[in-house]
Amino acid sequence: MTQQLIDERYMARCIQIAQNGLGSTYPNPFVGSIIVHNQKILAEGYTSAYGGPHAEVNAIRQIKDDSILKECTLYVTLEPCSHYGKTPPCCDLVIAKEFKRVVIGTLDPFAEVNGQGYLRLLENGIDVTLGILEEECKELNRRFITFHQEKRPYIILKWAQTQDGYMGHDDVQKWITNRYSRQLVHEWRTEEQAILVGKKTALVDNPQLNTRFWEGKNPLRISIDKFLAIPRNFHLYDQSIPTVIFNAIEDREDKNLKLVKIDFDSNIIPPILDYLYQNNFQTLIVEGGSDTIQKFIDMNLWDEARVLSSNAFWNQGILAPIVRGKRVSQQKIINDHVTVIRNQKND
Repeated sequence: MTQQLIDERYMARCIQIAQNGLGSTYPNPFVGSIIVHNQKILAEGYTSAYGGPHAEVNAIRQIKDDSILKECTLYVTLEPCSHYGKTPPCCDLVIAKEFKRVVIGTLDPFAEVNGQGYLRLLENGIDVTLGILEEECKELNRRFITFHQEKRPYIILKWAQTQDGYMGHDDVQKWITNRYSRQLVHEWRTEEQAILVGKKTALVDNPQLNTRFWEGKNPLRISIDKFLAIPRNFHLYDQSIPTVIFNAIEDREDKNLKLVKIDFDSNIIPPILDYLYQNNFQTLIVEGGSDTIQKFIDMNLWDEARVLSSNAFWNQGILAPIVRGKRVSQQKIINDHVTVIRNQKND
């Protein structure tokens, strides 16, 4: 087996274990790292919850005898950080341990790193290989990369639709998918940082927008309500979860509730995305309704769409949006189908 194939095999393992950090590491990326000696994995690590050790540190801490690291290769999906944040620079620790070789999946787009960790390793005499399974490593941290390169959160459009293409009835809440699909949606919510619905969806569904069907952190709840028409006894105002209501009336802040005034005479999507960017929210799920989702589609401001389709036929109602892109996955949940479509605007 060539060295390239060996490196790819170990990097694939790094990608696999990195996903254990999905949803808990924000605003940091979730990273996987392993330490290999004579083609044997000695330790593995992934990024801890925000404020905790990074992947490389978690792997290194498993090694009882540091002297062996001089003969080891460190694999990591993203270049070791080179700046002080909640923790010291990982590249300094890697240098101090005198690793024989470091294999990196891709560079870190964060302005305070962006190749500096890679260069520091080289300058300190470490044999560094860059770009192993690079596209797969970028895919792993597509949220983090989008946030830093496009200065906005990674946007996921999500809706449920019938087999004949309807997603709702006017002024009536009606479930489309089965309870297992709804549980999957709650799992998705634990993996992202914010979730948005329009005023009509809030009025018709009175959604909780929480993760009650799955263990994990609740996302920030967001609604767009120009004239603050959503009743104060609705779930969005229960102050159980941090919530932002964008409106044209007032700015006000209370426990877990923030009213943010924006200009509704112009396009409201950019200021909402800018608010999320400025407050370090890297991901956003847009759950509805059809008008709100369509605004993002019309502006081509979306990165992936997750469409849950049932086998029901309604023959009438509110038509579901249509997006065009690359279908990247599909699964069946009893009588429902879940399709993930990726925007190909940059391809």
